[in-house]
Amino acid sequence: MRVWRVHRKKEKMQCPYDVLRWILVWMSLCFYLVFTIGPPWRRRFMDSPCPRCNHCYCSSTEYPHDCGKHDPATNEDTPTMLSEELKLQKIVANETLEHTRRLVMNARNTFSHYLKEAEKCNIGMETCEEARETAEAELVEEHKLTVLWESRARDYGWKDRKRMRLRS
Repeated sequence: MRVWRVHRKKEKMQCPYDVLRWILVWMSLCFYLVFTIGPPWRRRFMDSPCPRCNHCYCSSTEYPHDCGKHDPATNEDTPTMLSEELKLQKIVANETLEHTRRLVMNARNTFSHYLKEAEKCNIGMETCEEARETAEAELVEEHKLTVLWESRARDYGWKDRKRMRLRS
């Protein structure tokens, strides 16, 4: 009996969530339709300063040259605006190119510096390795001489005190 009451409470709670979900779905569908179909529809009926150019609100790829063709103010200003725009784009491109050149030169200088440092390090490592090999060869020679002198000393009766202490 108690399980049934809990189930009925859950069932009552689900109904408002389902209604809310459907309302949200319908609202999103309406917003989608308004914002996708609405803007072109509104543009057709809006008052425009150039009634012949109403088709310009379509995508710019359809009528790229017709828009503003009949407006004398636009025709006069367009070449100067285009030339100014081109000059600005050229200035920006030159500045960007100069900045890139400076960065490349800086990278080359840094690379050259690190290459020199790496060469110094390699030369130092080679010198150190040569010194280690020389020291190792000298140590081997010194060990041979020590063994030779110890054997001669033993031949003349010398006894190693350290070895004698270790044996006793």
